[in-house]
Amino acid sequence: MRRITGWVLAGTLCLAASGCATVGERAGAAEAAARSFERALTASDGVRMCGVLAPATREELEAEAPCGQALAALRLPPAPGPAERVDVYGAQARVVFARDSVFPTSFPDGWKVTAAGCIPRQGRPYHCELKGD
Repeated sequence: MRRITGWVLAGTLCLAASGCATVGERAGAAEAAARSFERALTASDGVRMCGVLAPATREELEAEAPCGQALAALRLPPAPGPAERVDVYGAQARVVFARDSVFPTSFPDGWKVTAAGCIPRQGRPYHCELKGD
């Protein structure tokens, strides 16, 4: 009985932490969050963009103005089209589009965008217009 209880507890913890999903499943979910953000950006839909942001990113963004207004002020480049690459590192990911790189992170309620409007820099971290702590 203890062995069964242990397996049930381990399974529950695994599911709660979302760590049991395969890399492909995590990549698909991260890409879906990034695509949702990019579709909302292309449509200038601030409500949808704000809805997919990670809590710390939204909090930092709203330090100056309401989320939708602050996003509009950033003038992020929309990246229509398919993702060129999706890299998953545990609970974090990078989704590369032709004109943007988006960094989603897994939260208990799904993948959220922690940074967007990101461009690579040689030998240095990405420079992102939108980011949170």
